[in-house]
Formats: sequence, structure tokens, C-alpha cells
Amino acid sequence: MTLIDRRTLMAGIAATAALAAAGPASAQSFPLPKGFTRFPIWPGKAPGGEAVTVTEKEGLRRPDSPPDDTYFEHVVTPTLTMLRPKKPNGAALLLIPGGGYVRVAIGLEGYEIARRLASAGYTCFILLYRLPADGWAAGSEAPLQDAQRALRTVRSMAAREKFDPARIGVIGFSAGGHLAGWLATQDAKPSYTPIDAIDTQPLGLKVAALMYPVIMMDGPSAHAGSRKQLLGPDPTPARARAYSLEQNVAADAPPTFIAQAIDDKTVPIENATAMMMALKQKGVPVETHIFEAGGHGFGIGEKAKAAAAWPDLFLAFAARHGL
Repeated sequence: MTLIDRRTLMAGIAATAALAAAGPASAQSFPLPKGFTRFPIWPGKAPGGEAVTVTEKEGLRRPDSPPDDTYFEHVVTPTLTMLRPKKPNGAALLLIPGGGYVRVAIGLEGYEIARRLASAGYTCFILLYRLPADGWAAGSEAPLQDAQRALRTVRSMAAREKFDPARIGVIGFSAGGHLAGWLATQDAKPSYTPIDAIDTQPLGLKVAALMYPVIMMDGPSAHAGSRKQLLGPDPTPARARAYSLEQNVAADAPPTFIAQAIDDKTVPIENATAMMMALKQKGVPVETHIFEAGGHGFGIGEKAKAAAAWPDLFLAFAARHGL
């Protein structure tokens, strides 16, 4: 007989109850991979959903994908999916998968990456966040609301999960890299009204990592798909600049790791280099790796090709900066 520790049992009960209360729109169609625990980040329904009519869906990322290589679209119940390390190092990482702000590729840039980082000792939390074009009252700010709430939730769990609340980092991929950069490198302005004690937690991060990130929302190097989903088909120049991360870096941004392949045909390499220069100009420690090959969304393992070394490079950078 397998014994389940009390905290895992209680987290599972709470998650199941909350997901059931949210109704069939948030039904899970694929089982969680072994070792992962999922729970909602908001008590009850996410804020500003009075006009939301979409149905949440989870599906395989490709027809030949294994069962845990899935994506979500039309997210109505934002969640964190936690993986505990076998040998904790006292730090935590918030993972933010990409998907062009139209879906969240939780398999490629969630489960798989979490396993690798948990093997290095990090308690990992994968964020499933709402998408900006689904009718949320916050519109473009809905993903940021979830990212801020998720970070505060992670920090509130530090004592229970035995990691240092001052040693939390974020790593984001593609459009998730935009959201991670938005969370980490800009002034921490509140995006929602506090609702409970979790919202008293600070938003600071020890380290940020931006993987093949969407950065620009204006100019010829902007990722048009992410911009359309986030800002609509024809944002004003001022609005596009306001959501372009390289134009809005705070001086107190955390040390930042950036990686991208030069043959990326989805997000122009200028996104990574512009963010590197913006961080440098603000005096923020930054390390950037431009790989010869790997394309977009290279993830981890054999698929990463020439970029396969990035996890070790990131882990070395994180360790140097106290994460």
C-alpha cells in the first residue's frame, strides 16, 4: 500500500474541488504525469470572467505526441502544477510555457522542463495562465494577473515546501518569455485588487530566464501573432511600446539569462538581442546565448540540437546569482 503525505492529499482534494466547482469548461481530459500536483491559483473563479463564454480545452500538441505533450487553450481555471525535487536545494522556479498567447504548451515547456530542473533540486511550479483574447475584463492584463498571483502563491508556500522565499526564479518560453519578462523586469505595479493574505506577498525574483522570448510588440521584429492576441489587430504605437519589454526595463530587474537559436523562424533573434542591450543599459546582469541551430521552441533534450547545453548554462548562471 502506498502512503500519501497529508499535504499532497490536501492539495489534491482542494484542487479537485476547485476544478469541479468551475464547471465543465475546465474539465481535464488528460491525466497529470506521475509526480505532479495541480491546484488553482484563485479562490473560486478567476477575476473578471463575467463575459467569458469560452470552453477550456486540453489536447495533444501534435497528432503523434505522447500523452503528456499537451497544450491548453481558452483557459478558464488558471493553475499551478508542482513537481517536488527528490533532493531539494532550497530554491523554487516558476515555469511559464509559451503558445503565442493563444494557447499554453504545458507539455513541451512545462512537464519536460520541470523534470530537468527538479533533478537539479528546484521545486518547480508550472503556470497555466489565462489568454488575453478570451473576453476577460482585464483584457491584455489577464495573463499578468495570473503571473503575479502565481508568484505570490509560490512564495506563500515556501515554509510548507521548505524552500527559501527569497530564492525564487522565473523561466519563460516564447510568449511565456514575454510574460516572464513582464513579471520580472518591469516595475511591479499591481494588476488586480488584493483578495486575501497571499496578495500581501512581494513580487521580487532572484533570477529570470527568457527562452526564445517574444519581447517586442512594435517594429519589424515584433512577433505579429503574439501582438495580435495580446493587443488586438491594430494597436496604437504608444500601446505597442508600452508592452514592448525592451523599452520598459526597470533598474531593479533581476539578473537575466536569455537563450535563442539564430535559425528561429518564428520570433526574430532581434528580440533577444534588444532585450540583452536594454538590460545592459540599465546595469542589470545579463547573459545571452545565441545558438547556431535549434529553431523555435527547441525545448530540451535531443530536440534542442545545438542548443542542448542551455539547461546547464542556465543552472550555472542561477547558481552564480544565488538561486
